[in-house]
Amino acid sequence: MKTAFVFNGPNLNLLGTREPQIYGAQTLADVEALCRQACAEHGLALDFRQTNHEGELVTWIQEAGRAQTQGKAAGIILNAGAYTHTSVALHDAIKGSGARVIELHISNVHAREAFRHHSYISPVAQAVMAGFGVPGYALAVAALAGMDR
Repeated sequence: MKTAFVFNGPNLNLLGTREPQIYGAQTLADVEALCRQACAEHGLALDFRQTNHEGELVTWIQEAGRAQTQGKAAGIILNAGAYTHTSVALHDAIKGSGARVIELHISNVHAREAFRHHSYISPVAQAVMAGFGVPGYALAVAALAGMDR
């Protein structure tokens, strides 16, 4: 069984309390449960993680890229949070590892502040999803499963 990696960046540990009018009331534990159910429906194992540290995300992306090369991973669903708009290091990790990545945002970043309109991840992502709220994670799992066939 291949693994779907779901990596969450800075401040996503605050889901449910941080700006609920934008991100909703669901917690990161709710997101993980949703992803676990979606992975089970698509025959995937789940590796779900969150960090507030950019370097840790880089290491995880590299690990997942190696697992994908070995045929053990379907790819990565990456909600990099604010690092989406600032991190050349994440761009380079994705590009260098060859990992299949779906860039995901809970909110529609293009309807928000101008600084959120640019992504360093999009040019190296297989797909980009934004604005579906927390249910977007389940959609991303389904998409990742389909890409891996």
